[in-house]
Amino acid sequence: MVAITQEDHFFAPGVGLTLRGASLDYDGRGVFRDLDLDLPAGEITCLLGPSGVGKSSLLRLIAGLAPTATATALAASDGGPLDGRVAYMDQRDLLYPWLTVIDNVLLGSRLRGERPDRARALALLKHVGLADRAGDRPRVLSGGMRQRAALARTLMEDRPVVLMDEPFSSLDALTRLKLQDLAAELLADRTVLLVTHDPLEALRLGHVVHVLSGAPAVLRTPLRPAGPPPRDATDMALHARYAELLRRLGGGEPAA
Repeated sequence: MVAITQEDHFFAPGVGLTLRGASLDYDGRGVFRDLDLDLPAGEITCLLGPSGVGKSSLLRLIAGLAPTATATALAASDGGPLDGRVAYMDQRDLLYPWLTVIDNVLLGSRLRGERPDRARALALLKHVGLADRAGDRPRVLSGGMRQRAALARTLMEDRPVVLMDEPFSSLDALTRLKLQDLAAELLADRTVLLVTHDPLEALRLGHVVHVLSGAPAVLRTPLRPAGPPPRDATDMALHARYAELLRRLGGGEPAA
């Protein structure tokens, strides 16, 4: 991994988001109703919760990909529109197998009919440690390499808001820790919502950690770990907060 210098910081800073009255029904049951969520500008917000509670649906609502979910208000803190300002990274790398790594990174601009910025794509691949694999096909990459390529593609979109749906969940523990460190570095100053099943990942990366639980689901009182991310995975204070998060996931803490 190559350290980012000031001249390499090619991204606009993040903008805060305010979500009000988010609701989703599925198969006759309320997944969540009248949910409010604030995403502070330039911070990583992590969202935890059991499977099926609506975390990914909430993420897709913000991305404009959940037509059955509704919200009374979804606004950027600077008053600008959300259209064209959000990038989305799925838990699957979604790399096209017939394209090279660099062409996968450039896919968004090609689909929009824009002139591909290969120099910028190569700079991003350098930052994620894949400059020497730019011409490779995804099939010859490890799982960690594929996720790094997917992260580079997400950053290539140059959006102030980044939504991430369990992007590191399929990786082994050591690779996951390394990619968490990389993501914290490359996403600095961006407004990020990261959905995860892993309390330790949330505590390492989140400026703010929310727990979504219940039926219909509600947001628990947010937790703010001390210090900037990425935090040391071996820190005993972090593991004490881990136990607290587990209690919240079990419903042992009142809603906000």
